[in-house]
Amino acid sequence: MDRREIAALLAYIGRLDPRSIRTDEGEARDQLAQWNELIRDVPMATPHGWDARVAARQHYRASPYQIQPADVVRPWESYRRNRLALHSDPTPSADPDNQAAWTAELVGTRHAVANGIVQPAQARAITSSQEEINPRLQARLDQIGSCIPPAARAALAPFRPARATREAAVAQGLPDALSVRCEWCLAPVGEPCRRRRIGPNDGVRAITPRATPHPGRVDLSAQQAQQPALA
Repeated sequence: MDRREIAALLAYIGRLDPRSIRTDEGEARDQLAQWNELIRDVPMATPHGWDARVAARQHYRASPYQIQPADVVRPWESYRRNRLALHSDPTPSADPDNQAAWTAELVGTRHAVANGIVQPAQARAITSSQEEINPRLQARLDQIGSCIPPAARAALAPFRPARATREAAVAQGLPDALSVRCEWCLAPVGEPCRRRRIGPNDGVRAITPRATPHPGRVDLSAQQAQQPALA
């Protein structure tokens, strides 16, 4: 706020609480100087929800005491914190190799959000939300069958062999071996089978995941898959 806006705020406060009115010219000048020093970095209003006059009115609705500059600054700082808590930094459009520009854009966006200039950017789950999925997104998911495109899934296969083997079996119409607990290595449902390395003293030295499930687990999953059909 500039001095003219602060004077307007003090005039509004004077209508709410005549005790705050300064009739002496010197006292009024000192009051304006004090408030200008303490709240000049607080805006009168923002496009998204902040108004210093509302903060003053809320103060007198909850307190019988005369308002002080801190009674405007506190709700302003709370407003800023709440908006930043709702904000998830979007990826800057600046070149990521230009660290200064990248950082400046992040800081600028956060500053605009905190000061009520733009709305917070909130990250949302696109498939787990209970809200209706965008029709274009749903059409794309129906086309590729997964939120991970086939090309990306193929590129990831060497780095997660157990999952790749599971997906390949399901794609061929075979039962999902990981849908049952392995009775050999005791791997729980959904986790790959494990290989135990035994040391010279018959102690287990290490346990590593297997790329393929144990044969007994494959047979057990096949038996369970056939049970509903037999029933």
